[in-house]
Amino acid sequence: MLQPVTTSDGLSVVHLFCVTTPDTDNISVVEAVRTAEAAGVQVVTVAVVGHKAELCFMALCFMALHPDLWLLRDLQSGFDRAGLIVVDSYVSITELSEYSVGVPDEMKQMRLFPQLPPDGKPAWCFYPMTKRRNVDRNWYRLDFDRRVELMKEHGSSGRKFAGRIVQLITASIGLDDWEWGVTLFGARVDDLKDTVYTMRYDEASAVYSEFGGFYTGMVGAVDEIMARTHREVLH
Repeated sequence: MLQPVTTSDGLSVVHLFCVTTPDTDNISVVEAVRTAEAAGVQVVTVAVVGHKAELCFMALCFMALHPDLWLLRDLQSGFDRAGLIVVDSYVSITELSEYSVGVPDEMKQMRLFPQLPPDGKPAWCFYPMTKRRNVDRNWYRLDFDRRVELMKEHGSSGRKFAGRIVQLITASIGLDDWEWGVTLFGARVDDLKDTVYTMRYDEASAVYSEFGGFYTGMVGAVDEIMARTHREVLH
């Protein structure tokens, strides 16, 4: 039997960026999502704007006691069978960082076991990031207390957008090409822009961070998004 692969605390997360083909079957895509949800996976469906992809499915193993990567892989296989092509992906897990000492228990639970998507925030973006290891700008050679200080400043900037933005930072060290994935949900597109623009001026970001490519889109129900983004070919 195939062995389960789980996280010790938190949720396993995958972002699957897909394009449709003439063989894509909308009903099968919806069924793949519904099957995953019935098994305990939380799935956020996004219509991606731009050429990088058409769709994103952000899937989180939502069973707090039994998160299992096989549930995410089964969802990916379901999309393969439905005629979608995965053109990019990102694998990560939810976590409490070493800088979260003193964070209220309610906030810790939100970071480990988020409930997505948030109501009233259909604007969405995702990007990966890594802390720099340059000779003169090496985040990991800073004293821990200094790193805590910089992260507190960074967090203070983020709290200015409370109510406008819901942010989920997931860890991917050892799991993907970057160290963290950042997913933002906002009421409007400019909420996303204003947040990222403001926080990039913090020293932790401006001096010690590198950023990957951005994906932007709109969150919605999977059946509505498939109907709107993919017109099936009649054979």
